[in-house]
Order: sequence, then C-alpha cells, then structure tokens
Amino acid sequence: MKKLLYISLITLIISCNNTGKANDKFQYERVKEDNTSIPANNMVSNNVILNSNDQMKFDKKIIKVNSGQEVTLTLNHTGRFPVTSMGHNFVLIKKDVDINQYALKAAGARNNDYIPDGGNEIVYTKMLGGGESDTITFNPPEPGTYTFICTFPGHYMLMMGEFLVI
Repeated sequence: MKKLLYISLITLIISCNNTGKANDKFQYERVKEDNTSIPANNMVSNNVILNSNDQMKFDKKIIKVNSGQEVTLTLNHTGRFPVTSMGHNFVLIKKDVDINQYALKAAGARNNDYIPDGGNEIVYTKMLGGGESDTITFNPPEPGTYTFICTFPGHYMLMMGEFLVI
C-alpha cells in the first residue's frame, strides 16, 4: 500500500512539473462583459426584449419606456437549464416595496411560480426554463423609477434592474 501511494505521489509531482510543449499550446480568451445593451440616456423604447441566461444575468440593467404608451416586453431565457433548476421571470415591483423582504416571500411561493401573495407586483411574466420566451403587454405605471427582478430563489441579487418610466 505504501509503495502504491509513493508511486502515485511521484507521478503527481512529475506531471505537475512537466514543462513540455503540451502546456505551450494552452490558451485562453478573456471575455469582456457587453454593456452595449444598457440604453443611452436618450434611448427609450416601449418594445422591450430582455434576455436572461444560465449565469443568472439579464442583458439589461436599465429599461426606459415612455409613460402613457403601452409596453410590450418579451423575456427570453437563452440558457439550457430547465425551469426547475434555473428558472427566470421578469417581475416589475411597485414603488416603496422592500425588495429583500419581497424576494424572501417569493422564495416560499413555489406553487405560484415564486410570485408571493400581497399584490406588490405591477406586472410579471411566467417562469421560464432554457429556450423559452414569454411576452407581456401592459400600460406602464406613473413616471418614476421602479425595480425589476427575477424571483426564482437566490436570483434577485444578480438579476435586478431599473425600470424607468419617463
């Protein structure tokens, strides 16, 4: 047994110190986060496409819409994981709602697609799995800044943004 352990240890040390050509072929590419989806101050659209992925990210942190005009929002889940392990939705929260408390209550609302009782939402999509989409049409609330989140348990801290009605 000692002999086998000794041989394994020697093999590990030798393989870690290998400076042959195999290591010379290793390359990596640094991926830069794409911030082009954050609208400039003058970009306002009431036809919104919002993408979500398996890395628990929305592709927009800010959504600007015109007040008094109907909004059509399409949420796409561009990932591969099923709704049971990596579900995403878009939930527009009313003003003055404590987001942390809301998300805590949402985590316990599994039987209702993680939308808790209380009516603190303005509008929301259905919970989506990888490759799915949902489109909702609604009248925006009064001008102001609102918060949108994904209510799947544990996602809201990374999947949160501002919904500006101007």
